[in-house]
Amino acid sequence: MPPNEDRRDALKIIGAIGTTCAFPFASDELWGQTQAHVHAAAQAAAAAPSAPYNPKFFSQPEWKLVSRMADLIIPATDSPGALAAGVPAYIDMVLSENAAQGNGFRRGAEWLDTRSRELHGAEFLNLTETRQISLLTPLCDAVDNNTAKTDGELFFGMIKKLTADGFFTSRAGLIDALGYKGNAVRSDFPGCVHEH
Repeated sequence: MPPNEDRRDALKIIGAIGTTCAFPFASDELWGQTQAHVHAAAQAAAAAPSAPYNPKFFSQPEWKLVSRMADLIIPATDSPGALAAGVPAYIDMVLSENAAQGNGFRRGAEWLDTRSRELHGAEFLNLTETRQISLLTPLCDAVDNNTAKTDGELFFGMIKKLTADGFFTSRAGLIDALGYKGNAVRSDFPGCVHEH
C-alpha cells in the first residue's frame, strides 16, 4: 500500500466524506458549484502551481491553514487530493462572497489555534501531523454525529463540507477520483430485465 494511502487511512477524517457527499447541505452552501468562476479560478490555481494564488478572502496565514486542513481531509493518494483539485481557492472564493461563513471561519481558526496552544504549546500549523490529526478527530466525530455545537466543531464542519463540495464538484474529484462518466447515452440498462 503506498504511503499516502496509509496516511489517508490513518486520518479517519475522510471516512465520513462519503456520507457528507450525499449532499445534505443547505442550498446556500452549494451555490458555488453553479458558479463557473469559482471552479475556473480553482482549476487555474491547480493547473499553474508555480504561479501564486492571490486569495480574495484569506490572509496568508489563513490561506496556509485552510490549505493544510483541506489536505488533511482529502490527501492525495494514487488519485488527486484537495490541493490538486484547487479546493483552497474554491473555499476562498466561497468565503469571499459569504460574510457569515467568513466570520465563522475566522472565529473557528482563532479557536483552533487557542486550543492547539492549550494542548500542545504551539499553533496548529506548527504541530506535527499526528498532533494535528489528534486535534481534528474529535471535531470530525462531532460533525459526523450531528452534535457539533462549539466554534471549533462548527468551523471544522464548515471546512469539511466546503472541502467535499469543492473536491467532488471539480474535475479532479468527480472524474479523476470517482471516475464519473456522465453525459453518455446508454443503449441498454444491464440488470433491468423486466418490461416497461
